[in-house]
Amino acid sequence: MTTHRVQAPVIGEGEKPTGPASYFPAIERTYDRPVQDWLDMAADALETRTHMEVVGMLKQEHGLGHGHANAVVAYVRAAQDS
Repeated sequence: MTTHRVQAPVIGEGEKPTGPASYFPAIERTYDRPVQDWLDMAADALETRTHMEVVGMLKQEHGLGHGHANAVVAYVRAAQDS
């Protein structure tokens, strides 16, 4: 577990998330992996890489689409900035 952990939002049944989190249900369905895994990966990578470098890494190394990768990174950055 990372020391800079960003918690995934809890999205209730019938609840419609907004912003980057609106992508999270589709990310979990598409890549069959909890969104928390992607958030942790992005948080780790953001220690030494820029936003777009992390987006590129998620796309190239893990097969995420651009919108999904960008949503994960944007969510982590927003949480770390708050």
